[in-house]
Amino acid sequence: MPLEGEYEPSPAQWVRDQVELYESSGGTRGTTLWETGLPVVIVTMRGAKSGRIRKIPLMRVEHKGRYAAVASKGGFPQHPAWYSNLKADPHVELQDGPERRAMTARELTGDEKARWWQRAVAAYPPYAEYQEKTHRVIPVFVLEPEPPAGHPDADRRR
Repeated sequence: MPLEGEYEPSPAQWVRDQVELYESSGGTRGTTLWETGLPVVIVTMRGAKSGRIRKIPLMRVEHKGRYAAVASKGGFPQHPAWYSNLKADPHVELQDGPERRAMTARELTGDEKARWWQRAVAAYPPYAEYQEKTHRVIPVFVLEPEPPAGHPDADRRR
């Protein structure tokens, strides 16, 4: 079930451009990060402060239908703004190429985080450099498919 509400595009022009190209093409263009050529997905979430719909491209780190969301922010000292969004409301929509699906984000710890961190670095090696250049521990979320509507475990979405 898609997130509903007013969409507020990113203040970053490159993010707005990537999301627009990805979505306007039905997930056939804009599917790679410009300078790397590596695949990205689009994650739609609700803003923690504004309540508006926010969209971001993230590196595609997929394993058995689940995806990692690595809050690296290029190794900057603070988490990306979207980190707070996922903490406040873990219900997201993920677009991987033409496919869209409802997912739930869960921040990882311990061995599970270590396994996903290895997958993330394999998909995008600069993550290791980002961790080395910052004093904060880079958070990793796993995005897991939500149960279909009507399923006993299904959550009511906004």
